[in-house]
Amino acid sequence: MDADKRWVLLDARGQRFLSERPGTLGGHRGSRIYGRLDCPAALRAIARGGYVTQRVFFLDAASARAAGYRPCARCLPQAYTAWRTSHPTP
Repeated sequence: MDADKRWVLLDARGQRFLSERPGTLGGHRGSRIYGRLDCPAALRAIARGGYVTQRVFFLDAASARAAGYRPCARCLPQAYTAWRTSHPTP
């Protein structure tokens, strides 16, 4: 790996930081949803344009959840179901 390569990620507080490791998950700042980098729903949104300006990256799921993001129902269905169970609608 290139020693000078850095990635901009969000930490558990939602603050940007430079990482020597790439993010393993992507998210959408506006909807506060995170998912896999190969998520079909995210890739479709990126292909339509506009989504990229709101794109953020996380090192792991724990950081994404701590920053206030929820799992994607499409690419992380088990994590989404667990999140939904713990966050019932009023």
